[in-house]
Formats: sequence, structure tokens, C-alpha cells
Amino acid sequence: MAEPDYLEGDCDELIKPKKLINPVKTSRNHQDLHRELLMNQKRGLAPQNKPELQKVLEKRKREQVLKAQKEEQEAHKKRSDLEIELMKRTNYSIFNLKLPLLQLELEQQKIDEEQENTPEFVKMKSNLRRTKQETEGEERTT
Repeated sequence: MAEPDYLEGDCDELIKPKKLINPVKTSRNHQDLHRELLMNQKRGLAPQNKPELQKVLEKRKREQVLKAQKEEQEAHKKRSDLEIELMKRTNYSIFNLKLPLLQLELEQQKIDEEQENTPEFVKMKSNLRRTKQETEGEERTT
């Protein structure tokens, strides 16, 4: 930018431009704050606070990286035959809207365990009742 030609001459008649005074910088509070910041910077106590937006963005980026790493680990993780079979069974039961096969197997195991744990006389009594009901049913039909 070219300088004005009236600055070169010795014209005392012209009014020379002056730099405007910034009222904020001349205020006492601003000067005190500026002095305190300069002293803290020299001591190494400068505030390291980041803006909130920058903090949120860094946190979001960090979470995305962790999520990607976790997905990568799961992809590399080998699945055992048992896990594959369990996944097939749960998918089968979900899509067919039936009880999961695992629940049916667990119920059957409970019934078997209960039968094994019951005393012999209880088993015989239930057998006798069943035979008695069968014979009564045959008599009624004849």
C-alpha cells in the first residue's frame, strides 16, 4: 500500500492522522488481566483450558476409535463350534417364533433330574395310579 505524499513534505498546515485509542485496552481491568496473563505465561502457568466444542469433538473421536478397535477385535476373534451352534439355535428360534431350543433342553433336563431324585415308592405309586385310571377307563367304555 502506498504511503500518502503529504507525509513526505514539511507541511505544518496539514493535520497529521493519529492512531485511535482503544477504550478496552486503556481500561484498568484489561491492563491488570493482561499483566496477570503475561506473568502466568512466564511462570509456565498458562491456562490449558480447551473450548467445550473441541473437548466434545476429541471425546467423540476417541470413542469412535475405541469402538472401531473393539469391532476389529471381535472380527478377529475365532468363534468356537459351541458358540456357532448356539447362534444357529437362537437365530432359528427367533425367526420361527418358537421357544428357544436351549430352554426346551433345560426344561427336559430339569424333569429328568426330578425323576431321578424322587424316591422309588413315589414312582411306583404314580405307576399304580396310571394303571388304575386306565383300567377304570376301559370298564366305562364296555
